[in-house]
Amino acid sequence: MNTAVQQGERKRIHPQKFMMWLAMASISMAFAGLTSGFMVREAQGNWRLYHLPQVFTYSTVAIFISSITMIMGVRAFKSRQMPRYRMLISVTLILGIVFGLLQFTGFYQLYHQAQQVRINGQVLNEAATVRLTGNPSESFLFVIAGLHLAHLVGGLIALLFVFFRAFRTKVKTYNATGLEIVASYWHFLDALWIYLFVFFLVNL
Repeated sequence: MNTAVQQGERKRIHPQKFMMWLAMASISMAFAGLTSGFMVREAQGNWRLYHLPQVFTYSTVAIFISSITMIMGVRAFKSRQMPRYRMLISVTLILGIVFGLLQFTGFYQLYHQAQQVRINGQVLNEAATVRLTGNPSESFLFVIAGLHLAHLVGGLIALLFVFFRAFRTKVKTYNATGLEIVASYWHFLDALWIYLFVFFLVNL
């Protein structure tokens, strides 16, 4: 009887994990709606097209590797290999910061790109610096960018929290729930950015 109760408790989802999954589902729906609206409005014409900066490719590599180090870090924590865990969390945080800086650089370049701009397939000669104003594409693009960067900031703050906890002088418990929640959110950010990256490649 006790064994059955213990197995039932193990199968139950932790409340905080459940809330995180709900939050990630809501965020996914929001970005799905924004990107769908982007494509619908683009098909209506009067739409400015952009070139995706190369720096976004580097940022994609950075966050993909950070997801791998996060997985390894969670495993190290559960195995109580604290030196290895601290090293992997440190690498994950560094890669996360690099990803954030590259993302900011990429969207900055996208906003200030100095190039010929195409509207409805027709090339227009514009000033050396393109301010991206007065076209509906600007609103869609930078609302998506703003929401993405806001969620990224949240992920970096969570990584910082995990990092400082990892270097506490004494670990009283080896409960991995909080770490698993942060890891799930970070993997979600990874998947979300890859989705946006492919979307921008196809639609910008």
